[in-house]
Amino acid sequence: MSRARRHGSASRGRTRGIAFVLVLWVIAMLSILLGSFSLIARTENLQSRHLFDTTQARYAAEAGLNLAVYELRKQDPAERWVGDGRPYRFGYGDAEIEVSITDDSGKIDINAAASNPDLLTNLFVTRGVPLDKAQALSDAVQDWIDSDDTTRPNGAEIAQYKAAGLPYGPKNAPFDTVSELQQVLGMTYDLYEKIEPGITIYSGRSNPTTAYADPITLQALYPDASPEQIQQFIQALHSQQPGTQGQPVIAPDGTPVVAGGGGLTYSVKSRAKLPNGASTVLDATIRMGGVSTAGRPFVILRWRDGETS
Repeated sequence: MSRARRHGSASRGRTRGIAFVLVLWVIAMLSILLGSFSLIARTENLQSRHLFDTTQARYAAEAGLNLAVYELRKQDPAERWVGDGRPYRFGYGDAEIEVSITDDSGKIDINAAASNPDLLTNLFVTRGVPLDKAQALSDAVQDWIDSDDTTRPNGAEIAQYKAAGLPYGPKNAPFDTVSELQQVLGMTYDLYEKIEPGITIYSGRSNPTTAYADPITLQALYPDASPEQIQQFIQALHSQQPGTQGQPVIAPDGTPVVAGGGGLTYSVKSRAKLPNGASTVLDATIRMGGVSTAGRPFVILRWRDGETS
């Protein structure tokens, strides 16, 4: 009898031990599940917050673009914003906004390359391309936009594109977008990134307006000038008050430059930053109101949402 009682006690002890282990496993599994749910909830909360912040920053940047249009349309030249790339900073709600405007007449029009091929060559050379390759690339750009199939001395028509293994040839028509330049034989993405801020298809001018040119264009216009000279020239232009006929600014080649009338097309870059660090950049090209815009204050020719953080 005593032995039976001892056997029963041992059996009950083992049962209780197994039950205890099972309870521990259940608790562990529940802890893991709860931890996973907590992590998922936190991740979704962070994603939602990021989406909310970037959306808020994006619309703040759009507000910067619309304010730029308003300021560009002011009748008083002394109050009108200047499209020479100088930054304008202001607050909008909790956001800090910085807007810079560049008159596209100060950029190099790649559709007018045939009228000033040396400028296009200088553009490539000043961005690190050897002279012979820069001349070949300039000819290739001109062969892309001209209407014939005659190859320039260093250019590229359909035969050269086929020899390079490309499934297409030159368009034989003007560029429809700036990014189309990347399809020209010899153009690399790295080079395109370097020159993209200084080129346009909207000015229609073979010679950029110096007073509104950015450093990339100015370096192409004055290839012998140092970056320091270019920067000093820009600073001298920016130091002049809008609407005033101050002293002419001396360009790097010694010629006087006076800011005159620009065009109707502007590249506007608007960056909005929130107090928590979230930011976004809006980069657009607009054409101000006129006959071609059907009475609207402006039309958008190019729109690009930049990086967000």
